[in-house]
Amino acid sequence: MGLTKKLLLASAAVLIAVSAQAQNMPKKIGYVTNYATHEWYQNVIKGMQAHGKELGIEVEVQDANLDIAKQVAAAEDFIAKGVDVLIITPVNEEGVVPLLRQAKSANIPVVLEGNPVKGMTTMVAICDYDTGYHSGVAAGKYAKEKLGGVAKVMNVGLPLLSATVLRSKGFMDGIKTEIPDAVMVHDLDGGGNPDRALEVSSAALAKNADINIIYGINDSSSLGGLQAWKAAGKPQDGLLTVGTGGEGLAFINAIEKEPSYRIEAAMFPEKEGFTAIDAAVKLFNGEEVPQHIVSPTAPMIGDEWKKFYDYDGKTRTIKWDAVNALEAPAKCMKTSADLKN
Repeated sequence: MGLTKKLLLASAAVLIAVSAQAQNMPKKIGYVTNYATHEWYQNVIKGMQAHGKELGIEVEVQDANLDIAKQVAAAEDFIAKGVDVLIITPVNEEGVVPLLRQAKSANIPVVLEGNPVKGMTTMVAICDYDTGYHSGVAAGKYAKEKLGGVAKVMNVGLPLLSATVLRSKGFMDGIKTEIPDAVMVHDLDGGGNPDRALEVSSAALAKNADINIIYGINDSSSLGGLQAWKAAGKPQDGLLTVGTGGEGLAFINAIEKEPSYRIEAAMFPEKEGFTAIDAAVKLFNGEEVPQHIVSPTAPMIGDEWKKFYDYDGKTRTIKWDAVNALEAPAKCMKTSADLKN
């Protein structure tokens, strides 16, 4: 190695060390997730804990299990313990508002993950509308090539959260850029879980099975819809299934085994957890951060998931270089504020 290259490498190492020393690290971060048994949140937690370990930060996790009362109690417990920063994935948006006031009174910064809450300082989340929109564009192109240019959609949605409503709206807007007369035949509340998604999809298909695209606002929703289709004895040729999340192993298995499951709007939960820790460190140091720190997404068609993940049959491992190379939009095309208009 030449002297010049050695000097450059040494200078870079010094700069990295100085940068790390410039930020004080919180000793403990408390994360209250809304549903820790879900693959998405398990991988968010993995990203948080891995990055926390790199930075020497203890990350303690409590699970609300979709119960706002449990979420409030867990957050209040963290506040009483005096954690340095609180991260919350809201069970519902209104129920978290009082927690923001309590944390502010205790001088504890709060990072929200996934969904906005009135009075928040910052949120780490994808652009939900954009994610749906780009997967809709990909679905429209697929339908033009494989489905005769016809798009009859069963949306397995979740109207409880603005984020998931935006995904569904984005998907339909995106698909209409390719197929202007695309229609939503069924607009369902799948509850975001496979059992509910299967139940409502089965009922909808029993009334009207004239669809050729299943869109789910998360992987449980798309897979529940597809399971209902298969349970009705219908073939998958002439059908497209589109998932959202890339939450864990379920979507990889579906893409590998189900002929209709061709598009996945990947949201990279490990990256979101990593970014939430970075945001927590910045708030701890009193730095200004955007109200919405955007985490990247990408529509993956067929085996394009292999660009971003390794999978050995049991465990998937994120390819950080590939995911970090994705550019998140500076501004979302639409946000929850647009739903009020």
